[in-house]
Amino acid sequence: MDRTELYRKVLLSISGNKQVEKLTLKYGRKLAGKFIAGDTLAEALDEIEVLNGKGIMVTLDHLGEGIKQLSEATGYKEEYIRLVQGIANRGVRSNVSLKPTQMGLALDPEACYHNIRAVVREAKNHNNFVRIDMEDTPFTQATIDIVLRLHAEGLINVGTVIQAYLFRTEEDVKRLIESRVNLRLVKGAYKESGAVAYQHMSEVIDNYKKIIRMHLDQGVYTAIASHDDRIIQWVKEYAAQNGIPKDAFEFQMLYGLRMNDQEKLAKEGYRIRCYMPYGTMWYPYYTRRLAEKPANLWMVVKNMFK
Repeated sequence: MDRTELYRKVLLSISGNKQVEKLTLKYGRKLAGKFIAGDTLAEALDEIEVLNGKGIMVTLDHLGEGIKQLSEATGYKEEYIRLVQGIANRGVRSNVSLKPTQMGLALDPEACYHNIRAVVREAKNHNNFVRIDMEDTPFTQATIDIVLRLHAEGLINVGTVIQAYLFRTEEDVKRLIESRVNLRLVKGAYKESGAVAYQHMSEVIDNYKKIIRMHLDQGVYTAIASHDDRIIQWVKEYAAQNGIPKDAFEFQMLYGLRMNDQEKLAKEGYRIRCYMPYGTMWYPYYTRRLAEKPANLWMVVKNMFK
């Protein structure tokens, strides 16, 4: 296990401590603002307009996950419908990301399906696309099943996320490519055991490149979500060497990280999309961002003293 991977596991373990969470929620909102576009939809839509002006597309996420009552899922569903309508009314270049546990997956899978279906149908009415985020492994198969079920109903304006660090990923990719499901490809951000996931970053990167190649070679539109310069450069070179046009894939990065580089990619003619969250339920998302690499934590520490 390399130092970055050890750092990630330690920070995710610490962030699960209730006292740490309580203190962070009390004092950390201003610092978390680096990664969050705002508390409200209106604030997020304003920020999308700014990024669009720089050639950067957006996927908009209303923060929330792991609800305790199904009534909360109804509230999130309604907010997402407003979100889709807000994107359409503003005419901004943005699609939508949501989490299945936010819609009730852990409480009532069938209710979750219908909540997500309502959002996807509204997005279809506005010629928009919904990305169902991938959470940790207890929800992997159920998330894939939701996407395939929606596609079977003719709602093909929905896709999901595949995480390169899981052993099962290659087979999942093969199945989803056959169904022409639009995927966001990521390394993976959750704490997973050696029983289901690679524990060494070199293995994760090798698998990541493999699934990117699988997509590009099959002509399936590919969203490559990474801040790793090695991966980005490798994709550029692979696409150029194999005659893959720039509009056959897109790079994705997170709001608040490497914004200048996102603008640079847009100027180079690449499609670039920024994952932009908004809302008040920011703690789980924030801790996963800090856990990705020590530089993110160091950036927050430096901001504390500004």
